[in-house]
Amino acid sequence: MTLGTISVTSDAVDTSTAAVSTSGLTKIFGQQTAVDHIDLVVPSGAVYGFLGPNGSGKTTTIRMLLGLIRPSSGSCSVLGHPMPDELTRALPRVGALAEGPAFHPYLSGRANLHRLDSGDRFAVRSTARKRIDEALERVGLLPAATKRYRAYSLGMRQRLALAAALLQPRELLILDEPTNGLDPQGTREVRNLIGELAAAGSSVMVSSHLLSEVQQVCTHLGIMRTGELVAQGPVAELRAATQRTARITTPDTAQAVATLRQFGIDDTTTAGDEVAATVTNQPEEELVSALVKADVRIRGFSVQSPSLEDLFIRLTGEGFDVSG
Repeated sequence: MTLGTISVTSDAVDTSTAAVSTSGLTKIFGQQTAVDHIDLVVPSGAVYGFLGPNGSGKTTTIRMLLGLIRPSSGSCSVLGHPMPDELTRALPRVGALAEGPAFHPYLSGRANLHRLDSGDRFAVRSTARKRIDEALERVGLLPAATKRYRAYSLGMRQRLALAAALLQPRELLILDEPTNGLDPQGTREVRNLIGELAAAGSSVMVSSHLLSEVQQVCTHLGIMRTGELVAQGPVAELRAATQRTARITTPDTAQAVATLRQFGIDDTTTAGDEVAATVTNQPEEELVSALVKADVRIRGFSVQSPSLEDLFIRLTGEGFDVSG
């Protein structure tokens, strides 16, 4: 398998207005390059799916965006503020779920959120109870608000971490594996929540291993492989930029193949009365028109775009968890 890269972003997005942008962002641990000169762009208002196999550099990238670790080289900007130099100006506008939830086991869910909120110098104390209960309700934890954290299941702990990210209105949400530990119903609820946040004007960057969820909610994708950003752009444009398969059902297979070659389409196979051809940017209507003008009798014509799973496997060489 030949692995490649795809990008349809650099000329289409103004990085000065992006929710997140990086330039040559690199992180080296000893002899290992965890993130290798990536130019990442999360457009304002986008739901950006950040994908890649384990160890591809996703979490390290997120930690640099949040100012948890310093880059070895390159730069990153969050909501227009260089990180980590202007961390205190950017982070009050960012909600984050990174590296799993960490709460006091002997406190209740509500008490844990009160403790976090009291440490936020930007939080309005008089609205704390209302904001905390609203956040708990949004993630479905209000009935368990008084239950101690140590009695929470993994899914409940993940929900509480999401609630913590929602205690204040956020312009940007950065969520690392937000559906970890959730059952299918909880996963659907998180997907709906992400959609609601985006509809309300927030930008969302979500790292996930559930491709079926990503493809239902994300407007843009970034795919990592061994520390490199190998694909980036709007979902529809990424799929359109990849090779597609045209299938033509005709009794005139030889004539169909000859006509396709006039378009520079040489990768064709014939089986019975069907011709399969690998196409890229050729408009479908022009192919059909040319076939008809060449007196090819067409019984069926279709063009199949690769699925996101196909795209992921092509770019990373690895399978993906598509269970929803």
